[in-house]
Amino acid sequence: MNESVKGGVSRVLSESGFRIKKHLGQNFLTDKNILDKIVKAAGVTPQTGVIEVGPGLGSLTIPLAAAAKTVLAYEIDAELVPILAETLKMSPNVILLNRDILKADIDLDVATYFKDCAEIVVVANLPYYITTPILMRFLETSKSVSRLVLMMQGEVAMRVSSEPDTKDYNALTVAIRYRASVKHLFKVPRTVFIPQPNVDSAVVMVSVDPKPSYPARDESFFFEMVHRCFSQRRKTILNNVRDAYTDKSRDEWASILQEVGIDPNCRAETLSVADFVRLADRLTVSEAGK
Repeated sequence: MNESVKGGVSRVLSESGFRIKKHLGQNFLTDKNILDKIVKAAGVTPQTGVIEVGPGLGSLTIPLAAAAKTVLAYEIDAELVPILAETLKMSPNVILLNRDILKADIDLDVATYFKDCAEIVVVANLPYYITTPILMRFLETSKSVSRLVLMMQGEVAMRVSSEPDTKDYNALTVAIRYRASVKHLFKVPRTVFIPQPNVDSAVVMVSVDPKPSYPARDESFFFEMVHRCFSQRRKTILNNVRDAYTDKSRDEWASILQEVGIDPNCRAETLSVADFVRLADRLTVSEAGK
């Protein structure tokens, strides 16, 4: 562990009297090598605008600011804002907002603060308890972000980067892969945080597609259907859709699945995003024709 970063975090905590809030998932990264590795993995350049969610005590913000054109940091904890402002006083290209990212108009903020940036990248050490909502917020509401480099709980990282027909592949994986490609980058041990969490972390890269490779006719229905198809993983896809949508008989469902190229006896975890889109579109067409 890099003692200068660890010592700096400890000193700021001691001098400020700040009390770490467990309910906000505050675990501060203290290893300089890992911090530098994250910045390098994100491909940050002097033309990059970086969005950071939860800058904490600024350990990641400082190297991001040194590499980027502008850093826009969203911090929900008002008590951290004056501490951060002091820590970042030598980084004039950091804009600090005391704002909940889940309520922010991301693209409006991008238009306001990143006028001269060639690309927008999200880099963040995400609180474990709210990783999925934050990730989906960017994927569902922003058209400005090209990629996200995110630290998250190791177990979640395995799920979001998993491939079909594996135990980690689930509805969240499909929802993310509908809009992006995901790559597992590297693991981060729990020992490099203050306070130390109970599990290890990992960093993943989420590369956003400007348009979905397989766009669904009705995205809301698509996401709902995917969730239902994974509701009971041990059941076949035929049994899951029959239980979820009771307006059709077992034979009718078997016929529909075969029509779109899906084996009725397979499980949801074996299906690709394209498979789910074909099924959702087939049902959407059926409903429209009623």
